[in-house]
Amino acid sequence: MTTFKLGAAGLAAALAISLSGGGAVAATCPIKIGGLAPLSAPGSVVGGEAMRDAMRLAERDVNAAGGVLGCDIKVVIADTEGLPEKGAAVVEKLITQDDVVAIGGGYHSSVGVASKDVANARKTPVVFAETWNDTITSDKQKYIFRIAPLSSWASAVIWKFAAQAPGVKKVAIVTENTDYGIPAAEETAKGLATKGIKSVTFSVDIGTQDFAGIVERVKAENPDYIIVLTTGETGFNFTQQAADAGIGPQDIMFHANQSGLESKSWWENVPDGNLAFMARIGVPETMYSAKAKKFAVDYKAKTGKEGVESYALEAYDSIAILAQAINEAGSTDGPAVVNALENISYDGVLGHIYFPYGTKKDPSVDGKGDEWWHQWPDPAITEVQYQKEGEPSNTMTIVYPDTYKTGDPIYVGHN
Repeated sequence: MTTFKLGAAGLAAALAISLSGGGAVAATCPIKIGGLAPLSAPGSVVGGEAMRDAMRLAERDVNAAGGVLGCDIKVVIADTEGLPEKGAAVVEKLITQDDVVAIGGGYHSSVGVASKDVANARKTPVVFAETWNDTITSDKQKYIFRIAPLSSWASAVIWKFAAQAPGVKKVAIVTENTDYGIPAAEETAKGLATKGIKSVTFSVDIGTQDFAGIVERVKAENPDYIIVLTTGETGFNFTQQAADAGIGPQDIMFHANQSGLESKSWWENVPDGNLAFMARIGVPETMYSAKAKKFAVDYKAKTGKEGVESYALEAYDSIAILAQAINEAGSTDGPAVVNALENISYDGVLGHIYFPYGTKKDPSVDGKGDEWWHQWPDPAITEVQYQKEGEPSNTMTIVYPDTYKTGDPIYVGHN
């Protein structure tokens, strides 16, 4: 009997063939997975950098655990700039030029809305990490999945918390003219109205820096509560300019955008931002699983940060769950990976992720709307508050809901 010795490349290819099953096509090493992140303005650079770092850690961990189909994975990061047209273009490039077999990440809803059709037409599975707009899943595209919460669901947490605050009769909503901001503001206003609370909405363009006019208009409304539904550094600018005008977080009950969860950037840009409320996705750090705790240690060491932002957790899981799906599919073939995702049971840093609705079970069977298609149903959403000037985000007080509550909210500007 003749014995053949394989080099490293040959061994990887042989493993890829053996693991991929009889009818599957052997993988080409490394297996490339795209990663979407806004790394340039007007996108949320703070958010994009966090997601990039998290996806790199996912790449490292997947490869350390044996890779995918006998190959290492390589995450190809693409800068969406937070712009829909750019997002669609980079998804096209990732698929047709960079040869990715699937895509994770994604921060801005506008990017998700614009790019999902491109990926679906190319039969490339996508697991969106941080795109909230309900329509991303509601048109029931075969190749599109999401582990971020639905916008309608996340908005409900924000307005329900605001509605229970003392003395709230009028709310000012500052939102961006995007596929996230417009529906989020509408959902928030509608929800507040069910509690008899009036609201007025002010819209701005993504990337706005000078809010002098908007601040004066908000101030003239004499609101009891301000809700900011913008993304990225835009929220920093508005919050500090509002504080300078006497309607900031220490003057009026104030919900700031979640980019403030990057505490170093928050305190550098919003020195008067104490007592701001924010929404955070994922369970508190004290309830992290062993896997999440390890990720938190690695992420903090890599970035020098004191806490882990929700979008970093989501970005990590979006890559790792795709890697598991490809392994379970035994192939990089799009339909096979979709089938694996629809049947997946993945324990990630966010928690146990699965997709109960898809081609095998329509959401309508359980009386659910189409937006639940390929949607993870269990992300934890909390309202948190900075209660000490300069504190790190991982020690923020969880003020809502009661399931996760660690302390009482500090309300300002009421009698």
